Amino acid sequence: METTYLKAINEALFEEMERDEKVFLLGEDIGVLGGAFKATEGVFEKFGPERVIDTPISESLIVGTAIGAAVLGMRPVAEMQFADFISCGFDQIVNMAATLRYRHGGKAKVPMVIRAPSGAGIHGGLFHSQNPEAWFFHSPGLKIVAPATAYDAKGLLKSAIRDDDPVLYFEHKFLYRRIKEDLPAEEYLVPLGKAEVKRAGKDMTIITYGSALHLCLEAAKILEKEKLEMEVVDLRTILPLDKKTILDSVKKTNKVMVVHEDRKTGGIGGEIAAIISEEAFEYLDGPVMRVAAQDTHYAFSPTLEEFILPNTEKIVVKARELARY
Repeated sequence: METTYLKAINEALFEEMERDEKVFLLGEDIGVLGGAFKATEGVFEKFGPERVIDTPISESLIVGTAIGAAVLGMRPVAEMQFADFISCGFDQIVNMAATLRYRHGGKAKVPMVIRAPSGAGIHGGLFHSQNPEAWFFHSPGLKIVAPATAYDAKGLLKSAIRDDDPVLYFEHKFLYRRIKEDLPAEEYLVPLGKAEVKRAGKDMTIITYGSALHLCLEAAKILEKEKLEMEVVDLRTILPLDKKTILDSVKKTNKVMVVHEDRKTGGIGGEIAAIISEEAFEYLDGPVMRVAAQDTHYAFSPTLEEFILPNTEKIVVKARELARY
């Protein structure tokens, strides 16, 4: 039976809570309501109020509580109802969770996950559409994942819950009910820190993550008709980056573009371009191109939002430009 991206997340939570009694959930409306998007539907009924905790509307409290519980040996999974409001817990994440292992000489750990429903395309406007992953990309001690498929959504979440470091898990709202696939009946994990080539090609590499993967795959189909074979690399984990998979693909195709939904300036694509320039410059037959959101706030108007965001057409146009080098 086909499983949605949202249901895959729900299944991962169920399975990990059944496997390990130290795993518990906390966040706004995640209990009886089952979460704003129903990601935790049925979990409260199964595991009760001691392991599925409804919290006040205070992201700083949610993150701080999770850090304290993790330090004491629990494995909390905290939910930000919208990733945009993770900024209210920013200090707790970057100054407390991210630094704790270092501050204790490697003898302490913070095995916690922060689920952050992120992304645009849903006409959510300023405060319900952001992609804040780059805010945390600069912080050693954190791990950041951004699944694009139902398979990866489940496997990465299970791995994140079992990891001994704080993991930010950016799940894209636009994908919740749009992406479906048949998942294995048996248990599986997707390792953190490992990218995957979702489509093999020889003429150009597209490096991407999150919802942008599906735009890139659509663009690759269009460009295939123009005799351009695109290789599409899904990072899956943003921090740490899988540099080997990135560089191996660049050395194979000699042309590369980076596509993400987050804004272009200061985005993760810039760091990837720098890595490629430093470590694979002699293999490049053209500049590293980027396709990303405009450097502006996300608009509520559907027409303006579409103008701001990357889309398949913008990727195809940029790929054609790069192909001409």
